Amino acid sequence: MDYVIPAPEPASVAVIGQTARFPVRRIFCVGRNYVAHIREMGGDERDPPFYFCKPADAIVPTGSIIDYPPQTENFHFEMELVAAIGTGGANIAEEDALDHVYGYATGLDMTRRDVQIAHREKGRPWDMGKGFDQSAPCGDIHPASDTGHFPKGSIWLKVNGDTKQNSDLELMIWNLQETIANLSGIVTLAAGDLIYTGTPDGVGPVVSGDKMLGHIDGLSDIEITVR
Repeated sequence: MDYVIPAPEPASVAVIGQTARFPVRRIFCVGRNYVAHIREMGGDERDPPFYFCKPADAIVPTGSIIDYPPQTENFHFEMELVAAIGTGGANIAEEDALDHVYGYATGLDMTRRDVQIAHREKGRPWDMGKGFDQSAPCGDIHPASDTGHFPKGSIWLKVNGDTKQNSDLELMIWNLQETIANLSGIVTLAAGDLIYTGTPDGVGPVVSGDKMLGHIDGLSDIEITVR
């Protein structure tokens, strides 16, 4: 196909042990999916799940050095389990949901917290607080055929060696099956979609020079440095 300007290179994520990569179509993020995080952010833990998006080219690989973004003085980390969708569908039943998952990765939902809060208080979209450049670091994807699924397991994040987040995946309010079923009733999921499944409590700021190390049992770690 011909284009009137050069086409951008498609976003993709490395797959552990393979040269072929996972193409990223869309990034969906689940908001406030751990009770303790809802409480620390002042939300209502009885609310149904809600979602926001990041652009596919916000993906950066583990080992990267990311820039401290402009127009923020409160740049936050949020450590998350990422599910990579291998086969899409609409109105997916909970009992079939995990059949649609290709694999899993560690990920970071980086956030301009001050921008997010300012927009939220005015009833405006969160896009510029969440969907900016380099806001979706993602580790290598592990195929579910190798790892199985992750209904539970330790999830933690350290900054400069100090533990900031430390929780368990089983403390999600909405598990992955419920999230896939719910989200696929709103949009038709497709192969290449990534779902960032929400962060536990302990979110906080990083500054230039900080090094983040994120871990989920059974997956390779994610390492990101802020420039």
